[in-house]
Amino acid sequence: MPLQPERYKIMNNDQRWARGERVRPEQAPRWERSVIEKLATESIKEQRRSRRWGIFFKLLGFGYFAAVLVLAFGKGLLNFPLGEAEKHTAIIDVSGPIAIGEPANADRIVAGVKAAFEDENTAGVILRINSPGGSPVQSGRIFDEVRRLRAEHSETPLYAVIEDLCASGGYYIAAAADQIFADKASLVGSIGVRSGGFGFVDTMEKLGVERRLITSGNNKAFLDPFSPLKDDEVNHMESLLADIHEQFKSVVREGRGDALSDDEDVFNGLIWTGEQAVANGLVDKIGSEMTVAREIFDAEKLVNFTPQDGLLSQITDGVGVSFASGLVSRLSNLNIGY
Repeated sequence: MPLQPERYKIMNNDQRWARGERVRPEQAPRWERSVIEKLATESIKEQRRSRRWGIFFKLLGFGYFAAVLVLAFGKGLLNFPLGEAEKHTAIIDVSGPIAIGEPANADRIVAGVKAAFEDENTAGVILRINSPGGSPVQSGRIFDEVRRLRAEHSETPLYAVIEDLCASGGYYIAAAADQIFADKASLVGSIGVRSGGFGFVDTMEKLGVERRLITSGNNKAFLDPFSPLKDDEVNHMESLLADIHEQFKSVVREGRGDALSDDEDVFNGLIWTGEQAVANGLVDKIGSEMTVAREIFDAEKLVNFTPQDGLLSQITDGVGVSFASGLVSRLSNLNIGY
């Protein structure tokens, strides 16, 4: 039966939509238009949220990258010159025990000295020392390399400045400088060699523990802490220490030259105050790094060239290497140091 025109006219839009007839958007039912508007609004909001999160993660990534650079390259990034660079005094810190696995090791100190000499704006280099000493080998390597670099860059002076303590291997390194400055209350010297350890023979007897040791070579168990001490072993160790002591004295004489006192007591292992060290020739003058930078180098700006480890390296080295090397050195009777 054909559709009556009159009936079609009286039908509303909802009725026409229900019958599947096409209607213009403005004629669509109100609930459908509301749903479409909500979907469009939510879509726009979601796009805005995604854009904001994208910006956030980009900034986070940039911040992480910047932090990695700072941790990897240390203070060098902060000293990047802007515009015309001014002359500065380069500082290399020799702090704490001088040994492999410690901040004051030969590789690190030499790298800092090399970078300082090669910087075209360096007016002078200062070894700022606060160390009780340490490894004769590490101290010797630093001394030799500092002297070599000093010869290659003869136009750039190198001074040592002592803070609280400059003993043993610390003074070995200081002897490589053109001049040595110290505070009047600084402790300087201890030019000697030592070796220490422990013996557990009586303890093992009291505990009823039997020592079983098999070697090939009469002296392979040299100064074994669980075996009785032998006179020939002691005599040999004393000869080793005496030889290393002579090497130390030779380096000090070479570095200090005519400034050093003729009194052999400066080599007996004692320490001296800064004022006393000036009197016996171990120190040239009383002063600080600022004294040297201002009055000698005429460059008051201080730039630290001491290489810095990244955060992760500091944690792993500090917990692993230092603990292991410290434990071994305390149990071994072959622990020789300045």
